[in-house]
Amino acid sequence: MAKTKTVQSKSKKSVKAVKAKRSAVKYAAVAGAKSVKSVTVVKAKKAAKPKKNIDLQKVEWRDFSPTPVIGVDEVGRGCLAGPVYAAAVIFESEDLQDLVTDSKLLSEERREELAKLIKEKHKVGIGSASVEEIDELNILQASLLAMKRAIEALGVTSGHVLVDGNQKIPNLKGFHQTTVIKGDLRVAPISAASIVAKVTRDNLMKELGVKFPVYGFEGHKGYSTPVHKQSIVEHGPCDHHRKSFAGVKEYLR
Repeated sequence: MAKTKTVQSKSKKSVKAVKAKRSAVKYAAVAGAKSVKSVTVVKAKKAAKPKKNIDLQKVEWRDFSPTPVIGVDEVGRGCLAGPVYAAAVIFESEDLQDLVTDSKLLSEERREELAKLIKEKHKVGIGSASVEEIDELNILQASLLAMKRAIEALGVTSGHVLVDGNQKIPNLKGFHQTTVIKGDLRVAPISAASIVAKVTRDNLMKELGVKFPVYGFEGHKGYSTPVHKQSIVEHGPCDHHRKSFAGVKEYLR
């Protein structure tokens, strides 16, 4: 009985203390106090940790010098098959600059319409790196090589290149370079380059789809979809698959 009385006595005295403790725990969780070890507090601490966000404000590309200002982007890095393509664009007028955006945000029909207009109204260079070069160099270096070739295809020897991403193009002599994270969303000439590069590569993959119907290239464009991966399992890779890539190299015969 004495023990029961002691418990009862403590319970009466601790109502305010319990509330205070809960408030303290809640406060500690919000503040991220290390002394609080409960799962709830840990989760709260993790949730409160700020994330690094990229400023997606549009970049005023006309402010860069020397001219011409060139936007360059690549497409096809994440594919299991086909070359990687790049396009470089110099805007020669105000036309289309407010209509272009990241090619992935546009329908196929709209991309094709804009790609045609971009090539009609502006200066465009296209470059690529083959499957063999991808396997030899690695996909990053092959992508940079495709971008270099696209710039060279413009026929200009100097200017300021705005590169989508965070990697400058090696051995690009005579040009200034600035990398722009999410440039295909923020820089109109890069957006235009992304559209042209994607349409050009997609058209090639459609042609390969006719020649190699078992893989369905015309649908997935070489990307690592379940249908594509299953076709590799069943039929093995073809000459247009990237032999160094996981998902392909395991099925070489």
